[in-house]
Amino acid sequence: MAAGDDVLASAPDDLIVETTTQTFMTDVVQASTRTPVLVDFWAPWCGPCRQLTPVLEKVVRAAGGKVKLAKMNIDDHPQIAGQLGIQSIPAVIAFTRGQPVDGFMGALPESQIQAFVERVVGGPLPDEAGDLLAEADAALEAGDVAGAAAIYSELLAEEPDSAPAIAGLARCHLAAGDLEQAKATLASAPTEKLKDPAIAAVAAQIEIAERAATIGDLAPLEARVATDPADHQARFDLALGLAAAGLRKEALDHLLEIVRRDRAWNDDGARKELVKLFEAWGPKDEHTIAGRKRLSSLLFA
Repeated sequence: MAAGDDVLASAPDDLIVETTTQTFMTDVVQASTRTPVLVDFWAPWCGPCRQLTPVLEKVVRAAGGKVKLAKMNIDDHPQIAGQLGIQSIPAVIAFTRGQPVDGFMGALPESQIQAFVERVVGGPLPDEAGDLLAEADAALEAGDVAGAAAIYSELLAEEPDSAPAIAGLARCHLAAGDLEQAKATLASAPTEKLKDPAIAAVAAQIEIAERAATIGDLAPLEARVATDPADHQARFDLALGLAAAGLRKEALDHLLEIVRRDRAWNDDGARKELVKLFEAWGPKDEHTIAGRKRLSSLLFA
């Protein structure tokens, strides 16, 4: 079941009704004295109606009871639409306190429908997708890779182009050690989403993991650095391996030590690698913040 389906399944049955000329007073006029009601005027032959109605239903169900939806087939019940002066469909009219207060015509995108509903109810709607993303992120942070992957997958079933969900699922594969699947997941991102910070961060993490995979056992590198602290290549490779293993502070320490000893080494390679790590970890990560401060103090001392 997709994440959106969970939301739909949990919605009260009376949030969406099929109304008629006979029940309009109860379903809409009287009901709107308690909760705003959207009336969706549609017809079976109307193609745009078939596009709009499912989106309306999704937004209404996600609103958590702040608004209701009444659907009226104007072929079977033309009287109300005629009284309201509706000449083309799809048309949506919002009722509050028994009166029509707002409306729109045509099959609008979900974002505009949500903005319309927020205007009608006088405030923001619950962010179900945002809550699920936060839940998935927390699960991954806690080490529940399978649980996080399941939530990200559910979100992608609802919104295949979601950059945070694509990035999250790729991070799950990385955490599970499946580098190829992480790359395949990231490759599914639309071209216009490649510069999204979440996507860019995972791309940097994958690059780090790929290079670290060629390094192998870190013990010989640690021994080389201990024997010769000026062996910058060994220290650099060790930092890559430590970063891939999640030992962020240790990776920072080694790269910053190279910068301190020889800023120009390998065409400024240590500083460039630090920048890649900061991108992979994200601007809010404690090690990114600390690392940037330490790097700045070295460069501008």
